[in-house]
Amino acid sequence: MTSDASAAVVRVAGVIRNYQGLRPLRLMSLSIAQGERVALTGLDAAAAEVLVNLITGAALPDQGEVSVFGRSTACIASGDEWLASLERYGIVSPRAVLLESASIEQNLAMPFTLEIDPVPPAIAARVEALAIECGIGEETGGVADMLRAPAGGVTPEVRARLHFARAIALEPALLVLEHPTAGLAGDRARQAFAADVARVLDGRGLTALVITEDEPFALRAAHRTLRLQPATGELKPIKRGWFR
Repeated sequence: MTSDASAAVVRVAGVIRNYQGLRPLRLMSLSIAQGERVALTGLDAAAAEVLVNLITGAALPDQGEVSVFGRSTACIASGDEWLASLERYGIVSPRAVLLESASIEQNLAMPFTLEIDPVPPAIAARVEALAIECGIGEETGGVADMLRAPAGGVTPEVRARLHFARAIALEPALLVLEHPTAGLAGDRARQAFAADVARVLDGRGLTALVITEDEPFALRAAHRTLRLQPATGELKPIKRGWFR
């Protein structure tokens, strides 16, 4: 899949953003086409948060330009316009908050409705379908029982899928995954999650930016994997090996 800059969902050009790191975040050129999934490695947690803020327009670069859906983020004129623009994004982040005492069903219902006690039957059906799609309940063998469980007591594997499911619930135009496997221990758990993410994104045809230091996850979940050279801002491709 190629990235035609003129039709890119995301285009980054000559970006420099200072933050409290050893050096500024530099990203010289990035283009993501409609339906493409690109993974970036070489960004720690702080740099990843800065990049997510730049992509969503929450922050502006000190130099350069970030354009999303054909429009520069610098053109966002007000806080209300920015909040409205967030509806186009789905964000998977370890910084996202769950209602720990609420059930998984209630947490998954929140993108659809604020009426979660109880969850309306029509919404409950959508939640169950979303949970099945994202592999929630597979480890216990029953999605219905899992949906009733409090979110605060789930395993890291379920928590990762819960964040992912909430991010895709409203069919975003752009999905941003920020260190999605940060809470997962072991290659087996991370690769199982990568397989689920790739399957769901393939099925939905979603455009996605994956920011991760988990190279096997990146190679499994994305069409292209690029490593950032922090000193220059250049992106170098990481190619799949024989057994990837």
